[in-house]
Amino acid sequence: MDTREQPFPEHIDKPSKSQRKREALALQELGETLIDLKPAQLGKMPLPEELREAVLAARQMNQRGARKRQLQYIGRLMREIDPEPIRAALGLARPEQAPSQR
Repeated sequence: MDTREQPFPEHIDKPSKSQRKREALALQELGETLIDLKPAQLGKMPLPEELREAVLAARQMNQRGARKRQLQYIGRLMREIDPEPIRAALGLARPEQAPSQR
């Protein structure tokens, strides 16, 4: 009988850092899609007020660095909510993740 404990068993359930980055970038891209919407379309989106204000602020930004920071902020806000209703309203289906092949 093996009495050794496996190190860090909770680590198995956590996504990798690369996976977290991919998810964060996907949310930023979704935020960029929101920025590019027409005002009437944006008004129909099911967005929390703070996210809506961040999107509207990003539309006013012309400088590349400021817009990039604002997109990162929008991505952070979107990580705190469920993005699926927004994707559904945009008509975007989230692609199923293919199992990794080894």
